[in-house]
Amino acid sequence: MTSRGSCISGRKTVKRFALMLLLIPLLMVACGGQAEPTPTAVPTSGLPTSTPPPTATLASPQVTASGTDTSHPGLALPIERGTLFSTSGTCAICHSNMTDSSGADVSIDSSWRASMMANAASDPFWQAALRREGLLLPDLQPSIEDQCAECHTPMAQRTALNDGETVTLTGEGFLDPQNDYHVMAMDGVSCTLCHQITDEKLGLPASYSGGYIIDLELPQGERLAYGQYTVDQAEAETMQNLSGFIPVQGLHIARAEICATCHTVYTPSVDDTGRVVDLFPLQVPYIEWFYSGYRRIASCQVCHMPEAQGGVRISTTSTTLRGPFSEHTFVGGNTYMLEVLQTFADELQLTASGKHFDSSIERTQTQLQNEAVTVVVDNATIYENKLYIDVSLENLAGHKFPTGFPSRRVWLHFMVRDASGALIFESGAYNPDGSIVGNNNDEDPQSYEPHHTIIGSTNQVQIYEIILRDSERNLTTSILRAHNVIKDNRLMPWRSEKTAPWEDVAVRGEAFDDEDFQGGVDSIQYVVDVGSAQGPFDISVEVLYQSVGFRWAENLRGLDAAEIERFLEYYDAVPNIPEVVATATYEPDDDD
Repeated sequence: MTSRGSCISGRKTVKRFALMLLLIPLLMVACGGQAEPTPTAVPTSGLPTSTPPPTATLASPQVTASGTDTSHPGLALPIERGTLFSTSGTCAICHSNMTDSSGADVSIDSSWRASMMANAASDPFWQAALRREGLLLPDLQPSIEDQCAECHTPMAQRTALNDGETVTLTGEGFLDPQNDYHVMAMDGVSCTLCHQITDEKLGLPASYSGGYIIDLELPQGERLAYGQYTVDQAEAETMQNLSGFIPVQGLHIARAEICATCHTVYTPSVDDTGRVVDLFPLQVPYIEWFYSGYRRIASCQVCHMPEAQGGVRISTTSTTLRGPFSEHTFVGGNTYMLEVLQTFADELQLTASGKHFDSSIERTQTQLQNEAVTVVVDNATIYENKLYIDVSLENLAGHKFPTGFPSRRVWLHFMVRDASGALIFESGAYNPDGSIVGNNNDEDPQSYEPHHTIIGSTNQVQIYEIILRDSERNLTTSILRAHNVIKDNRLMPWRSEKTAPWEDVAVRGEAFDDEDFQGGVDSIQYVVDVGSAQGPFDISVEVLYQSVGFRWAENLRGLDAAEIERFLEYYDAVPNIPEVVATATYEPDDDD
């Protein structure tokens, strides 16, 4: 292993029994079991140290989705002040028109507004998935919406609770333009949410699944906004007069644990009778990171909020150059939803312009192509008319790849051509609808593609993914019906172990017994019967990535709800073309 430096969130996790206790009275359920041991907080000091990431194999150019609209001008950021929060437009008055020493635009408002953080409430896939859970489990609808609101419409959720109001999202809830909390809801994960999170209980289980703590006692006009830097009294008074928030230094804002509050999510697991039987680790990238070699190298922010070059004047009211300054790009891996948002920005009434989305998509593709994975064809030999090819992958991310919401998947598109250029073997091709040729799960919702150590047939494909199963052992894409994992062969991060001490990040299925599948790496052999084909043979492999797997969209069909119908309309209009995140080729010489 050589240089490392990619990351995301991770950390030890205990299931959030507070949510279980909330749901028990609703369902009159008694659930037993011992609590998991509480993890010890990781000591941190100061700001994270940056380590340049390795460079992945360059990918092929992205194919632009047909119908993509780059002309949307973007709406003005909302300006609304509440008792606890102010919307992004209030902050953007002073935190825009920013450049770094290279002259690049690093304005907080233009970087943020085309991120998935800014569009957490507008995300049509999330809205469709939320609506599906409510249709399947109507008795749990209030609890479902309250938990989702904690991280998708956080300012509206906390304000409504503080006002003594019921939290609702659908119907006449926050997503309704007539709702009193709608403007704050649609501002997504905004400035005065993250910058008001205190360091209390960060990294502990109580902070997961939206368990961040906001000081509710401070009055409007005297609320604290935490940042990386010290601020002198004059500048602090200026910000207080203009925004109502007092800037104070809080180094916890640069720790992975603050990201873990919403990126470590446990959801109730419900059986076919509607009874809560457990909690399920829906997405735990922070814990994946915690049990990897990246824990003491880089925090989430190092990769997802990359540093600007040199000093930055972060406010129009200040002459002080600040550094290091973390750009508020929140770059991730979800190019597909960014393309959907861009295409339907007018209809969704988004504040990001077409150009903002272009920049966000480009940043996302760059990250995927340079900080996700590398692939190498190690060897190719011919024996008795069979071509044996060894392919190796290395995960560069600081968590599993893919990680996050379980709809994401990565697979190998492998091809062999003979001397004439004719394709004689192909594994992992994809269809226009986003499905993978030969993938059992795309063809049958109750089947799935196993992890492979050897592939010798064109109807086999190596897919790195998580497959969920409900309490009745049926495969599912329902969030609340998820009970256990039958397959998790997502590439592990560097220096992580299959037998990690925290079972929620364990490898599941055939990959556990694969000796080549280890922390940070995997190898697979392809065996191709070349028959009478003549060499030399050209071998190529692509690592492909989708943020919304075919089955996750297909299982929404047939459900009657406006949010679901709208997402499927968008999904059918914007081709679900996978990202090519790494490539490799190999041309055996005449002796091979």
